Amino acid sequence: MIRHIVMWKFADEACGKTREENLDFVAEKLMTLYKSGKVAGLRRMEIGKDVGRTDMSYDMVLVTEFDSMEALKAYKVFPDHAAISAYVKQVRTARATVDCEI
Repeated sequence: MIRHIVMWKFADEACGKTREENLDFVAEKLMTLYKSGKVAGLRRMEIGKDVGRTDMSYDMVLVTEFDSMEALKAYKVFPDHAAISAYVKQVRTARATVDCEI
């Protein structure tokens, strides 16, 4: 199994939405994709918004688990995910990620 973790910092305002609106929009789109069951090999998804609000905090974290690296690679190019990713690139200011075997 592969755990894929992504953290983002969002712009205060982008694409006509506030940070909070973009956080909610992205979380909803990602969860809708997960719940659709369309992504083969995607076993689990959790999304969390930061409550600490420190200078080191990121605004949102995505934790997903995949059957394999091949499933993760397929997810990254899956059309629905690619559309969400393109949107996030417009509203984020920073991104950090790690992929690890579990």
